[in-house]
Amino acid sequence: MKSKLAVCLVLSAFLVPAYSAYANDTPTTGSEIKADTKRAVKTTKTAIKDSVITTKIKTKLAAEHPGSLTKIKVDTDANGIVTLSGFVNSRDEAEKAKSIARNTKGVTQVKAHLKVQAGK
Repeated sequence: MKSKLAVCLVLSAFLVPAYSAYANDTPTTGSEIKADTKRAVKTTKTAIKDSVITTKIKTKLAAEHPGSLTKIKVDTDANGIVTLSGFVNSRDEAEKAKSIARNTKGVTQVKAHLKVQAGK
């Protein structure tokens, strides 16, 4: 349910500005309208795919329960490359986070910029 809500919010975040821009600069021919529509659909699909991957990873990290895993920042680009950043309590937690990301559908590569907190 939370994933669906996240997808809807992301979708609306992209559509409202796109509609505003479209209203101010309306294409005049059918081919311009078609081209604009294709670009908007492609951009929206990419953004939704990225946010779905990010949401899946964050949900899996939260399910693991170690406190620092929920504080990891997760970013996904248009090519399915995930970047993990932030602080963890141990190397084991860092490895667990990387493993979760790698095993998530749609992920093509994981870049981990995780730092073990001193004294943990």
